[in-house]
Amino acid sequence: MRLLYVIIPIITAILLASCTQRKNCHDEMIAILKNVRAKATTPGNQFMPEAKIAYMDSLLNLPHSSPGEIAFCKYLKANVLLEIGQEEEAIALLESLVGNINPYQAEKVNKDLALAYLRLGERSNCITNHASASCLLPIRGLGVHQNRSGSERAIALYEQILRHDPDDLESRWLLNIAYMTLGEYPAKVPAEFILPNMDGDTTYKVNAFEDIAADLKLDMNTRAGGSIAEDFNNDGYLDIITCGWGLDDSILYFINKADGTFQDVSASAGLKGISGGLNIMQTDYNNDGLMDVFVLRGAWKNEFGLDPNSLLRNNGDGTFTDVTTESGLLSFHPTQTATWNDFNNDGWLDVFIGNETSPHGYQQPHSCELYINNQDGTFSEMAVKANCNIINFVKGVTSGDYDNDGWKDIFISTMDNGRHLLRNKAGELGKVLFEDVSAYAGISGDEGSSFPTWFWDYDNDGWLDIFACDYSFNKTLAYYAAAEKLSIQAGNPQKMYLYHNNHNGTFTNVAKEKGLDKIVFAMGANFGDIDNDGYLDMYLGTGNPNYQSLVPNKMFKNIGGEKFADVTASARVGHLQKGHAISFADMDNDGDQDIYIEMGGAYIGDSYQNSFFMNPGQGANNWTNIHLTGKKANRAAIGSRLKITITENGKKRTIYRDVNSGGSFGSSPLRREIGLGTATKIDELEIRWHGSNTIDVFHDIPVNQYIKIAEGDKTFETVALKKIDWVLPEKICAPLALK
Repeated sequence: MRLLYVIIPIITAILLASCTQRKNCHDEMIAILKNVRAKATTPGNQFMPEAKIAYMDSLLNLPHSSPGEIAFCKYLKANVLLEIGQEEEAIALLESLVGNINPYQAEKVNKDLALAYLRLGERSNCITNHASASCLLPIRGLGVHQNRSGSERAIALYEQILRHDPDDLESRWLLNIAYMTLGEYPAKVPAEFILPNMDGDTTYKVNAFEDIAADLKLDMNTRAGGSIAEDFNNDGYLDIITCGWGLDDSILYFINKADGTFQDVSASAGLKGISGGLNIMQTDYNNDGLMDVFVLRGAWKNEFGLDPNSLLRNNGDGTFTDVTTESGLLSFHPTQTATWNDFNNDGWLDVFIGNETSPHGYQQPHSCELYINNQDGTFSEMAVKANCNIINFVKGVTSGDYDNDGWKDIFISTMDNGRHLLRNKAGELGKVLFEDVSAYAGISGDEGSSFPTWFWDYDNDGWLDIFACDYSFNKTLAYYAAAEKLSIQAGNPQKMYLYHNNHNGTFTNVAKEKGLDKIVFAMGANFGDIDNDGYLDMYLGTGNPNYQSLVPNKMFKNIGGEKFADVTASARVGHLQKGHAISFADMDNDGDQDIYIEMGGAYIGDSYQNSFFMNPGQGANNWTNIHLTGKKANRAAIGSRLKITITENGKKRTIYRDVNSGGSFGSSPLRREIGLGTATKIDELEIRWHGSNTIDVFHDIPVNQYIKIAEGDKTFETVALKKIDWVLPEKICAPLALK
């Protein structure tokens, strides 16, 4: 497969020559993507099950194969059939093997057969007859399976497996899930196999969110991918763009019509053929006041992940143009993570990209990239010169000013036991230079891999802290989930990292004392303030491609900066399907943040409907939405900091927010949606504009409104946005029900 490293650059060079001549780089990117996909369509690519099926069939047709070889090929083919969503065919193959193989193989076949039946139940209920409560833990109401056959057969097999091996925690977890899908947990679960507290912790309660994606036609059935909630047409209302990671998965663009509906304008926006993307994020790379889109590709695929990223320029007329090549951003590395910020304080956004290098050493290295904005629509790659060309299996990057010196630093989360804190020590306008201070900061000593990450000020002390979620495991996620319910020490490492900023360049991991010692394996993750108390909460999506990973996405509420509480069960957001990119956004302008999450796993057979969790409101707390526009600072104001002073219950307190899109996998809007608790006005708003270091101060700002502020202006603009009443079936039918 090393040939790919030679073939793709040659073909690309030919295409780029054409691009230069015809100035049609958009079409050339479409051609590059088609070419990369064709080269990756091979049975050696673990994420190309269609090619693997053809290969298995060729092996089964070989003459003179032994019965054992035939049985093994059938077993492998059955598992590939699951990857493409053909559960009934997989079941038929696996059942043909039962009784015709040795005892060791029989155990594996029975477990895979049970899983196939469980997945068949999901397909015939949760997908084919999808309801808003489908696959939400605890499963109840409309989430209970009407077609019972899949789960019933899975239950019979899992009980057989557990009678033979009572310590099989993976099967025990999946057995309890199967009973729950039938509405029979805990009553009918055999006492020796029951897992306690599957209904979840409700010590701290919030009002239940409601998944209304289907009603809004935003429940696209997708694989793993990204999402952005942002105002792309500058009408004040938040739109949605999503992508799927396969190079035949389309990028989809939905504009908010401000009448309770969304409109799919993907085709007219020129996005046809610009496919793929495990993650996407917004930026304004050319300072024109229009949100552009950056698409990240190739993650997890190793030598088959030589996919180009894409920079999509917002043309301001409802269309996007791929300008990757002409901007100088074209490269071929596996990634799904990047962070846009002004690293040299010149008022223009740069981008740092975290690439993946296999820890096994059989693949060429892919160092991280730093592209500095040339202020003319092009970029120059400077990672080596800036001392940030890290070589690791990078899964998450984030940027922020952790030491409050006015220069944006970088934190890197990796899957090969390394985390890096890079301090920006340039200190001179237009320059950029980083120093790895991980050891001094107290971060590099922690063991374990990690994935999603972000800078945030979770306790509002004015200093950025760091969150990273562990992703180390030797067994399936189902095994660890069962072990936690039984209080069994399963040998899994640190679950989450919460690095508290000590205000002196060092950090202390306070995850355990803050209540974050829970089993969580997150890919997509982001943060927001669900109850407008001024403290940042978070929602974590599992994402693991393993089919046994039927474990819930999780929500944690920040309790006054002192600890975090698991509110997944009461919030009704514990989705069992694979959660990827997450966007917190006040989509309906009612003052509280809703959550859009891109669902679905790595394989076609693991596709699932996306969710739009509408926030019903969590009390009487007040809020403000603030849109910033830079002048000397970058136009999108990314990296600028807001300091909000309020009086609550007779006491002064301060809330801090940086302008960013949130976590390292999924993008929230850049406008700041800030909870103010019970404060009835903002006493003082201080804005420190990143890059220019201009400071603007405003006093006595009314609450519960949307305002715009431009750098250097002495007044702000109040914008009257309509509160959106979503067009839902029950609202349409309500008048009829009264007749």
